[in-house]
Amino acid sequence: MSGAGEQPIGGASEAPAGLLRSSATMAAGTVVSRITGFLRAAVLAAVIGTRLVSDVFTIANTVPNIIYILLAGGVLNSVLVPQVVRAMKSDPDGGQAYAQRLLTLALVVLSIITALATLAAPWIIGAYLPGGYSGVDVARTVSLAYWCLPQILFYGLFTVTGQLLNARGRFGPMMWAPVLNNLVAIAATLGLAALSGTLDPVDTAAITPLDVLLLGGGATLGVGAQALVILPALRRTGLPLRMRFDWRGSGLGRAGRAAVWMVLFVLVNQVAYLVVTRIVAAAGVSAATESLGYGAGPAAYNNAYLIFVLPHSILTVSVVTALLPGLAGLAVEGALGALGERIAATLRTLGVLLVPVTAALVALGPSITTVAFGYGEVTVRDTFYMGVILAAFGLGLVPFSSHYTVLRGFYALEDTRTPFLLQSFIAAVNIVLALACTALPASTRAVGVALSWSLAYVVGFTVSARVLAARVGGLGAARLLGVYTRTAVAALLATLPALVVLVGASALGAGPYLSRLSGLVVGGPVLVVGYLAVARAMRVPEVLDVLDLVRDRLPARLRPLLR
Repeated sequence: MSGAGEQPIGGASEAPAGLLRSSATMAAGTVVSRITGFLRAAVLAAVIGTRLVSDVFTIANTVPNIIYILLAGGVLNSVLVPQVVRAMKSDPDGGQAYAQRLLTLALVVLSIITALATLAAPWIIGAYLPGGYSGVDVARTVSLAYWCLPQILFYGLFTVTGQLLNARGRFGPMMWAPVLNNLVAIAATLGLAALSGTLDPVDTAAITPLDVLLLGGGATLGVGAQALVILPALRRTGLPLRMRFDWRGSGLGRAGRAAVWMVLFVLVNQVAYLVVTRIVAAAGVSAATESLGYGAGPAAYNNAYLIFVLPHSILTVSVVTALLPGLAGLAVEGALGALGERIAATLRTLGVLLVPVTAALVALGPSITTVAFGYGEVTVRDTFYMGVILAAFGLGLVPFSSHYTVLRGFYALEDTRTPFLLQSFIAAVNIVLALACTALPASTRAVGVALSWSLAYVVGFTVSARVLAARVGGLGAARLLGVYTRTAVAALLATLPALVVLVGASALGAGPYLSRLSGLVVGGPVLVVGYLAVARAMRVPEVLDVLDLVRDRLPARLRPLLR
């Protein structure tokens, strides 16, 4: 199967089917990695719960990713591919020397960042913890952070090598490598369970040095394995992996100038995340103090987000990763109209795929989280609360994924200033709404924060789409709004029988877990089938295109089912 980077640049009308075919390998890898990611999160929750102990580990294990994204990740993810594509098109050696210099520079910078962050761990962790954390809570978080912070280097290595592969039309390895990360982390958590047993979910003082080693060290070992496993794939593309320090006059300055705005872009994002983390962490402390009986802090919030981001990762990221090299080629050729048409077609295709997912997340949220996390130290009340947070996140799925897609249009144009301004606006809206949630009781605060995030992206996508449309000559706003409206109607009508199934399963009195499992197993397919039936009856062209693509891949005897 060819990658998108190997395909000729065609008209926008061919984009949706071509992108979906190009994304198949990536989507498969993402599905497996996310399934193992769910298993990893479920095993971890079963061993340490979703309350204070889990909150402490969640913060320590998330901070390295935050620092990486803040100082390097946004730059590497969004600026790298257009610059490498340009070098591949214009340099006599096909961009090999440029790639080697870029890889060397990234490793040097990331090593320095990792060392400094590790030395500053107590101060960095302190910025994310609310005042209600005890001295023991803080000490355990910092201890875990020392083991987790080396992940910064490995995240950077993974991103650089993965994006170099993407620029060469090799998308699969970057999507499959996280599977190894998850398997290593699962093994470490099972080792913790074997050696220490399950941990008291609210007693951080009971966390031993061995527990710290297995939790933090296991997480970092997984990220390291994820980064190193894709190096052979990069070597097989014909790029010699050697260090080059002759950076002066190499063209890296162009990437550096674009990177300045991306650093600022990520900075405003992380300011918003810092505010959100402190608000949610304070809710988790209050939940423990008030004995609410369920986790209401960062662990519950992040687990809900983990489920929410699954469809975005499988569908949006896979499609847009295949889209970006082609967009960069159109931008280099000055074909702005074709670039706009390609993005518009992608937005419509993603819309018909993501709208029914939104309906499922909102209607079946508690059922999904119960099936995903309802084991070991996690109670039914824990999973129900996570499900409500998931429903609040679900409302933002389409605008978040659509905004993500639109930003790739600016990156293809090598414009990182405009995304920074747009993200600053979204972050400001998110912060204002999240701060308003501090007036809510601890029992509902994380739900309000998740809803604030969704509303911020509803506003943000509306603005970002208008700005890009002005740059490229339009995105077909009327047609796009029509697709969103009709698919929303179809999804709403399909949700009603799914809810009937869910209520009926609960009325059978089989217990919360079994009733939610039954409602999900039966109600989920009912929603999907109902959505496809209504959308096809409404003759939504993009839905018909997707059905045609799926039908073509089915065995001949099954194809009549989708006529």
